[in-house]
Amino acid sequence: MVTDKDGYMHLIQYLTEHLGLFETPDTQNVSDDTVMELFEEQLSAQIIVVCGQNPSLSFAERNTIIREVDAIVYDLEEILASVANHRATPEQTLFITEFSGLIKNLFDQEIAKIQVHV
Repeated sequence: MVTDKDGYMHLIQYLTEHLGLFETPDTQNVSDDTVMELFEEQLSAQIIVVCGQNPSLSFAERNTIIREVDAIVYDLEEILASVANHRATPEQTLFITEFSGLIKNLFDQEIAKIQVHV
């Protein structure tokens, strides 16, 4: 649905270009959440919004979305392996929120394409 699209590859590239943001620890202003916990929370929240905005999605389409999010989380775990368990800084939290919103946009675009063809 989205993980095989160019837009997703661009987002992964965007993340890798900003890995430096995650490699410099800020021990003064850290969140209670780890980097990976924040990614998971943000992505979950965005997908709940996607499904809420599209009540006509079938059970199968919703399952496809969930599988895609699982694949995205797996990719993030691979990319961020060395920093996944670090407590997130405010700058990292902002980036994670932005990145999760961009992932939501990918789903919005693909769902719009599906609904046009129905």
